[in-house]
Amino acid sequence: MRPYLLMLGGAFAFAVMGAFAHAAGKVCPWQVIALSRSAVALVIAGSLAFYEQTPLVLFRPKTLWLRSLAGSLSVLCNFYALSKLPVADALTLTNMFPLWIAVLSWPMLGRLPGLSAWIGIVCGLLGVAVMQQPYLAEGNAGTLAAVTGSVTSAVALLGLHRLRTVAANAVVVHFSCVSVTMLLILLLVSPPQASDVWPLQLNWRLMGLLSGVGVTATIGQLLLTRAFAEGAPARVSVVGLSQVGFAMIFDIVIWNRQFHQHTVFGILLVLGPTVWMILFGGSRKDEVQNQDHSDTATSDKIAE
Repeated sequence: MRPYLLMLGGAFAFAVMGAFAHAAGKVCPWQVIALSRSAVALVIAGSLAFYEQTPLVLFRPKTLWLRSLAGSLSVLCNFYALSKLPVADALTLTNMFPLWIAVLSWPMLGRLPGLSAWIGIVCGLLGVAVMQQPYLAEGNAGTLAAVTGSVTSAVALLGLHRLRTVAANAVVVHFSCVSVTMLLILLLVSPPQASDVWPLQLNWRLMGLLSGVGVTATIGQLLLTRAFAEGAPARVSVVGLSQVGFAMIFDIVIWNRQFHQHTVFGILLVLGPTVWMILFGGSRKDEVQNQDHSDTATSDKIAE
């Protein structure tokens, strides 16, 4: 039960982070929010690594860079989506990553997805079209960003599962360094518009929201890292879907949101096939074989 309890705690932390980010997005550019998330995570994870005397890694194994680069792209997409969409909608779309994990496990882990995986992808995309119909009609790029973030998250999490022998603190520190660097480059190359920055005032409320984003994201990241290191990625992902439920509660309680029937139906189309595919899409024998294959691949990477 340990990896699933860890993931449940991480899901709640990420839902709280989404609420903080959505609230901060009303008065702050999304690039600044994403930077605060990664910067606070770097400080906290670095402090924990120093306190626990965790050996840090930089160049090896190569999978670490795949995880950090994909995870950093996911941060960019997810925070943009949180600034453009309601929290529950954004987290529903970004949590499509179990579907992409099933597909990407073929080239990355040699695990051929079954028919249920492809059916799940089709149903998930139909769910996106149903629940996001108003935003797609408006040309809101938040939907595309959220779906793209789910794909890059899948790549990052598959890489994370192959890093079980690397300390969680070291993984988070490396990921946070890469993320901060990418966000600083983005701010230099494509700074926010003056109209977005001019109203920005650093008051206690905004500082609290930005700090909340960073702290809850770090807690969620550490719990997620340990959960995926100890448990099977597919089954741990199912527990991670609980953050959508937490986000829906936040939308109702904090923003008095009323969910329309098409939105709820779209959410079910996205999440329902995902849960079904993960829980019933493969046999126990296949799961053991896949786990053994992943262990072997990890050992080969360490040997390199």
